[in-house]
Amino acid sequence: MTHKASNGARNSVQIGEQKVIRGAGGETHQISGGEVPPLTTQQGVPVADDQNSLTIGSRGPTLLEDFHFREKIFHFDHERIPERVVHARGFGVHGFFENYESLAPITSADLFQRAGERTPAFVRFSTVAGNKGSADLARDVRGFAVKLYTKEGNWDLVGNNIPVFFIQDAIKFPDLIHAAKEEPDRGFPQAQTAHDNFWDFISLTPESIHMAMWIMSDRAIPRSFRFMEGFGVHTFRLVNAEGKSTFVKFHWKPKLGMQSVVWNEALKINGADPDFHRRDLWQAIKAGNFPEWELGLQLFDEKFAETFAFDVLDATKIIPEEEVPIRRVGRLVLNRCVDNFFAETEQVAFCTQNIVPGIDFTNDPLLQGRNFSYLDTQLKRLGGPNFTHLPVNAPKCPFRTLQQDGHMTLINPKGRANYEPNSWPGEMGGPRESSDRGFVSHQADEQGQKIRIRAEAFADHYSQARQFYISQTSTEQKHIAAAFIFELSKVENPAIRARMVSHLLNVHDELADRVSKGLRLQSKPEAAIPARQPRTDLMKSPALSIMGNGPKSFHGRKLGALITDGVNAALIAALRAAFEEEGAVIEFVAPAIGGVEANDGTWIEAGQKIDGGPSVLYDAVALLISEAGAKMLVNDGAARDFISDAYVHAKFIGYVPAATSVLQRAIGNVPRDDGFIELDDSKKMSAFVQACRQLRHWEREDKLNP
Repeated sequence: MTHKASNGARNSVQIGEQKVIRGAGGETHQISGGEVPPLTTQQGVPVADDQNSLTIGSRGPTLLEDFHFREKIFHFDHERIPERVVHARGFGVHGFFENYESLAPITSADLFQRAGERTPAFVRFSTVAGNKGSADLARDVRGFAVKLYTKEGNWDLVGNNIPVFFIQDAIKFPDLIHAAKEEPDRGFPQAQTAHDNFWDFISLTPESIHMAMWIMSDRAIPRSFRFMEGFGVHTFRLVNAEGKSTFVKFHWKPKLGMQSVVWNEALKINGADPDFHRRDLWQAIKAGNFPEWELGLQLFDEKFAETFAFDVLDATKIIPEEEVPIRRVGRLVLNRCVDNFFAETEQVAFCTQNIVPGIDFTNDPLLQGRNFSYLDTQLKRLGGPNFTHLPVNAPKCPFRTLQQDGHMTLINPKGRANYEPNSWPGEMGGPRESSDRGFVSHQADEQGQKIRIRAEAFADHYSQARQFYISQTSTEQKHIAAAFIFELSKVENPAIRARMVSHLLNVHDELADRVSKGLRLQSKPEAAIPARQPRTDLMKSPALSIMGNGPKSFHGRKLGALITDGVNAALIAALRAAFEEEGAVIEFVAPAIGGVEANDGTWIEAGQKIDGGPSVLYDAVALLISEAGAKMLVNDGAARDFISDAYVHAKFIGYVPAATSVLQRAIGNVPRDDGFIELDDSKKMSAFVQACRQLRHWEREDKLNP
């Protein structure tokens, strides 16, 4: 591929009292204040460019000699002990990957050669910004890291639940995370981006605008790990036995479909159960409801890469599924929880550099930097170079190296030789290199000047952000605007708020107008000057909408049923039969944890007490209370909250006539919309199940928040 390059070096000049900063894409920002000292390395060497890694040409591989990049990443990797610097809060489970068909024509990777073959897997889900003790429902990117123990070594597909990233070059990763984490002078806020430093960085880094759209969408507050997509983010290569390379982007598609919560709900879930996502996955696996994802491949060649509107090496861009359809090639099943959280989930080490023969890297500068950073991080976090001896990290295929000693050595090579080449025979000489089975990098021609530069093809920061926005339903667009308003309302510096709106004007006028009015800016700013004029002709991509791709059933979801003494036993039996046939989970919520006595004298165990089982923990609710129970609950604050929250969160509500007085007390005499299903007899249960398959009654939200 041939691409022009632009001088991406960020530099600054002084104009009066304004300091002008030129960005990686050529954009300029004015910062008030006097002259500032130059940035240097830890050795005192002045830094000319802190925005771009040193590469061969504008799109070539990153050079190991880039001492500034290595020093910056090295320091960043070792800032936290022993907690991960990012993705600290995680939850890991075991499972397997099953191949649908042989992919031999496109890759020699062993795990893809035989249909039906199962490869052991370990998956760790996580949040990015918070510490180990933060809550699950923070508005954040979710990590989706998969370790596959193949017969030719471990392959780590270290991805996220969002297919793009904030930055294009790994040299900016420490700055991004420093800006997102708690502010250093005060140690807060925790696990949130609603503060000045984060939005100051984003507003000065236009390449982050596309990702900002995703994290302000419902993708950043998923209902559970089981209901979110996963992405490899970068463009990789598949290489077949003949050495032919095919570009690939990896996708994980949840079989249960996608689902998120609303923001007010997320806040209350964090208060009611800060371990909500962990508990959900644990309970599902323990109950035998094993979550599944399908592995999808977007496959394309050099010709497509040349004609695609954006650079396939740019991690801030997607390739819409409508342009390159996803080929589903296998399934990932998670079926076993860990035996010990620390030994497995905490000590598992993922490294993007861990690939197997038949899979290879591209020159994506963010991926190139990650390949250095991940290994470096494990050295400090796990104490030494032998972290691969830990069972969760060790390959399940035979492995032999000449590496010995070091901290925590569990396996030292046998024999006389610990060097290569050597002339000792057989076992005494140890393992030898294998030209026929060993990993061979794809032979790509690389040429160009040794420079710090950003490819011109990386310069469009707004077009796909606009495409993402117009691809959402109207409800999702409202949620995005509300998220921007909420987050920017927590920003104390008005200039940062206005600067963000100036970027949104390059994305979509309606969005910028909503956010500007929501913040009540005294005057709307001018649009930021783009490095490259954004396109407005990109078509909608329906695959980008969660609500537009909702599931067709209530399978895998949870119904919260509020019950009291005297509940109709026949109705309970009908409820159980209908929702269990659907594959859903029912949890009974009662005035006391011991349970209730039904009208036929049977005892029904409760899963939650009312004030400990709010409706935010459930996907839909049923009010199955008796007349006597209604009199008891009509003045109960927790019961009113249970109903009112379900109402404002647009959940489907099934209710018996006896619950009418409690409904009215909780939400007033509002007209019952189609999200209310009266359960006056057992025959209505199928209608209730059918309604719940829609997940939410979004028309109600539109009426409540026009």
